[in-house]
Amino acid sequence: MAVSGGPQFERIQKIAADLFATRGYRAVGVAEIGEAVGLGRGALYYHISSKEDLLFSIVVRYIEDLVAAGRDSLESEPDPRKRIYLLSRKLMATIFANLPEMTVCFREADCLTGQRHRIVSDLHQAYQDIWMNTFREGEKKGLFRPLPTVAIKGMLGMYFYSFLWLKPSGRRSSREIADIFADMALAAAEATDRSAP
Repeated sequence: MAVSGGPQFERIQKIAADLFATRGYRAVGVAEIGEAVGLGRGALYYHISSKEDLLFSIVVRYIEDLVAAGRDSLESEPDPRKRIYLLSRKLMATIFANLPEMTVCFREADCLTGQRHRIVSDLHQAYQDIWMNTFREGEKKGLFRPLPTVAIKGMLGMYFYSFLWLKPSGRRSSREIADIFADMALAAAEATDRSAP
């Protein structure tokens, strides 16, 4: 029976995430994971149930955290404009600090099957709904113009696909990039031109 949790499991998760992000989930076998972490097959299966369960644990951890933080921001920040910055900063900070894991989260989640896939899909939808609700709330308050759902999905895509080009060691911090993205989202959404005198 697999024993999840603890420092060894965390180490396995981290190394597996690096492998999945670099080579793709389907291209990496259990034997390769075992070799990378320095454990034989039996010892590895003491810590994990299966390769898919390992993928699930990597993916679900970060999306659950984003959903929880997003729900907190819905309750704690009544101004939808300020909330966009909170959501943006949390998402970019998470991607910056966990780039291999977030690459796996965005690129490999569709490799999950059955109940695991449903759980992750529901979490992704819950996270998207937090952003949607923020834009709709701003619209009701007269702060934002009506935006089609596809426009909001496009804005989220700007964030989600940043893993393709993001360099945590680059010139800009996660907060700087988050605020640039939030500025762009607000420029598209706001009912009035903020640059007008």
